[in-house]
Amino acid sequence: MASATAPVGPPRPWTATGPEHAPALVFVHGTRLSRGYWSPQVRRLSETYRCVAVDLPGHGVRAAERFTLEAAATGVAEAIEEAVPGGRAIVVGMSLGGYVAIEAADRYPDRVAGLVLAGCSAEPTGPAAATFRALAWAQERAPRSVLRAVNLAFFRVRYRGSIADSIIAGGFWWDGGAQALRSLLPRRFLERLGRLWTPVLILNGAFDPMFGPGGEPWAAACRDGRSEVIAWAGHLSSIDRPGTFSARVAAFARSVMASS
Repeated sequence: MASATAPVGPPRPWTATGPEHAPALVFVHGTRLSRGYWSPQVRRLSETYRCVAVDLPGHGVRAAERFTLEAAATGVAEAIEEAVPGGRAIVVGMSLGGYVAIEAADRYPDRVAGLVLAGCSAEPTGPAAATFRALAWAQERAPRSVLRAVNLAFFRVRYRGSIADSIIAGGFWWDGGAQALRSLLPRRFLERLGRLWTPVLILNGAFDPMFGPGGEPWAAACRDGRSEVIAWAGHLSSIDRPGTFSARVAAFARSVMASS
């Protein structure tokens, strides 16, 4: 007699690592990447913190979904609710993930205890909007084989080892990335930051040509904000200097916990 098997549901759009009841950090990746981007931070921090890395709509296991900022923020909130006992976490966002983190904090303030915003301290409006449009256009129009070859070469040469392996294993998601970039236009995020009571750390690489110089004004717009720069790092500061980035996140988490 054949045994019945339980139906297999869709894969979870998040991965949780670390002590279940420890303070929680939720990591949100940038455009075209996936939760695998955060492997250096998860390895370093999961002994002390509950580390949750999510896939955004249009990326990773959610590649079939169309990206909207609203759906992305809801996905972050749902990951916190499902993976974090107590349902509250510090959200760490890189680039696109930073804008998603702001949206999540604005929509779900009870879920977000603090924000770390890396590589996103510029409004996607005015002259800066041209950069967002150009990147979206490239992801939409360039041959997929060319985009993949360029990204494989970049990550393998620049990072190599386990960092590159985790990013490449997560795949590259051009359609979702282009949708995500266009969804940011022409929204304004400083106003949202200004009305949040959430503590905020603006964390930029010193050599980030677009966002590196902009941290202080964004921190000043927050009720409880600070700006820090990571030396010898570019836009992808969390993998350019993974140890330093992780230490800054941990120090911020300790300060948030001490004041709560």
